[in-house]
Amino acid sequence: MSQTSIERLREYLAQLPPQSQALLMREFERALERGQDTAVATLVLEQLRKIVRKSEADEAPPPRTDDPSRLLFQVLEPFLVEAGAPIRVGQIRRSSLHPIWQWLGRDGAPDKVNEFEAALARMPADSAGQVEALASKLQAVAADAIFALTGPGGGDKSRALARVGPPNVIDDLYSIGAVLQVREAIAALNEKLPRFLRAFGDSQIASVTSALNIPVLQTPQMLPFALSMVVQRMTAPWQIIRLAIKIAASDDEIRVAATPYGVAVTIALHDLSCVAAILRMDIKRGHFDNVAGNLKALHDGVRGLRTELDLRNDSAWGKQLVSIRADISNALQSEIDSVPGRVRRILRQRAEKDIPPGARIDSTEVEETVALIDFVATCRNYASELAINEVTLRTYSDLQQYVERSTEQLVQSLRAADHKVRTYRQQQVQAAIRFCQVLFGDDYASLMSRAAENALTGERKSSRAS
Repeated sequence: MSQTSIERLREYLAQLPPQSQALLMREFERALERGQDTAVATLVLEQLRKIVRKSEADEAPPPRTDDPSRLLFQVLEPFLVEAGAPIRVGQIRRSSLHPIWQWLGRDGAPDKVNEFEAALARMPADSAGQVEALASKLQAVAADAIFALTGPGGGDKSRALARVGPPNVIDDLYSIGAVLQVREAIAALNEKLPRFLRAFGDSQIASVTSALNIPVLQTPQMLPFALSMVVQRMTAPWQIIRLAIKIAASDDEIRVAATPYGVAVTIALHDLSCVAAILRMDIKRGHFDNVAGNLKALHDGVRGLRTELDLRNDSAWGKQLVSIRADISNALQSEIDSVPGRVRRILRQRAEKDIPPGARIDSTEVEETVALIDFVATCRNYASELAINEVTLRTYSDLQQYVERSTEQLVQSLRAADHKVRTYRQQQVQAAIRFCQVLFGDDYASLMSRAAENALTGERKSSRAS
């Protein structure tokens, strides 16, 4: 990559919020651990670490933004969820911010919003500190306005609440006010937390527990938000349950649930459910790029909850975990069952009279099938914990036997193939060799490729390894 491209990449990364930078670093570190995209991951990680070190040394002021609403809601960034995603405690819908900003400018605190916008417009570009002070002042005003509307008081407030937005926005309104009210505590927690939590052992648990020891963040309303910040720093987010187990001094779910930190288990289960939903959607759409990572996250999370927490099958948490496993198993099993049929459709050795002139193998279908075979191979690593052991092992064994036998037969058919169907046979052999590469490795695929070349030239050599 050229120096100019690297500079553009660094400029883009520097504009991201610290939470987004941390999330990117975590994802690229995972990619390196899996051996995927190592060149890209290494490059981006190098630039991110330079930016983080520079930020920590206060060598540059934070980037200025002219979006007043973004300045107001910047403290909410770690907790925002995009439209359509299921929401849990400790999260806020991003789509709720715009209606609430409009309400503040119209009914909640119109004078203060106008003053803020006017003051922002007059400020020079290098006045980041003053902008931050102005935003903090407006955040306090916004919190007061929200609590005045949502708090106890006389009269029917339903009409006033309806002016803020639809029910989803109303659901988020109090949480937004609560986070804005404790913005300084949120900032303090952000500074205290370790930037990355790769292995959430005793020392890391002690460090996080100390960082969380901020009274205003220990309330039932705010603790889920504080724990959400911790989860974002974790390489394995399900390990947040270890914090609850440590606080309860027990792995018994009843004792864990009796503590305020029991909400950590709820968070872990919800997040696993979201990963399962993403996995199902990726499989449905035929997108297998992230399947291995999601399968590992689900496998480790399900195993972690089952082994580190004493869950009862008839409890709410136990039933939720069983439901997650069942959903994953059903989605994977359905897709795994479909793979042999797709392979047979491509490799089936039809009689020459049944092959129409100009017949071709769809290269896109071949690559999709290669991805599916690789998907089955990946599932083998996680089959037991995800309740797909039997179907995965059976399907993989059937694929190996069928592809090996079909490849040899197709290679042999090249020797006597009529010139009218030879192109079709060659494409079948090429597809078979691609499948062999996934199922048996590069050496065997190379061997079959040489056998196919020999068959085309009329040489009779063994098509199998000695």
